[in-house]
Amino acid sequence: MNTPPEKPRIVELRPSIFQLNFGWPSSHVYLVKGRAKNVLIDTGTAANFPRLALSLAELDLGPRDIHLVVLTHEHSDHIGACAYLFGNSVIAAHPLAANKIELQDEFVTMRPYLDADARPFQADLWLEAGTSIELGNYRLRVLHTPGHCSGCVCLHEPEQGLLFTGDTVFVGGALSGIFVSGSISDYVHSLQALSSLRLEEFYPGHGPISKTPREDILKAVNDSRALLEDSKILFGALDTKRAFDRILTGVRRTKK
Repeated sequence: MNTPPEKPRIVELRPSIFQLNFGWPSSHVYLVKGRAKNVLIDTGTAANFPRLALSLAELDLGPRDIHLVVLTHEHSDHIGACAYLFGNSVIAAHPLAANKIELQDEFVTMRPYLDADARPFQADLWLEAGTSIELGNYRLRVLHTPGHCSGCVCLHEPEQGLLFTGDTVFVGGALSGIFVSGSISDYVHSLQALSSLRLEEFYPGHGPISKTPREDILKAVNDSRALLEDSKILFGALDTKRAFDRILTGVRRTKK
């Protein structure tokens, strides 16, 4: 007997902005109901698609009512259910994420570990930094925020002071991991850029929302700088210079 999907947890954060909370391993999904178009920010895992469909139904929508899906980055806990929306909704991602998704780079997307049920799809729209998505009641501006991985973006709503952060930063200034294609120095730069924004709240891909975004992001800046210094100490202890010299030996041979 098929078990019906668990009742979704839906929170209206602002008028026409909803958080769909599915719990680990899926990311949160955010729905922004525009005046003429509806946008999903991330989709969660493929396994959670029945709950996503049930959540949309609770809000008097169906999958075909989603006009645009914006992916905050390429990890499978955020993108898995895209396959069920692909072909109807426009799927959008930063070029560095879209390329890995199209090539099914599972070493980066971590599909076997995060969402084994995920199926291939591709991004229809490659979003550059600075792109604006106009919804009438809200405007979402794309910010490229690499660090957690190379294709990370945040979405900024400047008039309301809202930020959808994906896995770039969490409540309390908690940092996400730095995964394949990520970089701690890029992370520092991205967080510094976010710290200059006027924000009222930020909405992360996991965990609770932040009601103190400036304080949280400034803490994340400080912690990321400390992590960078710790990394330098670790690299020295591991004698990475000797390993790097071995790599350079092979490179030098090719130039002879």
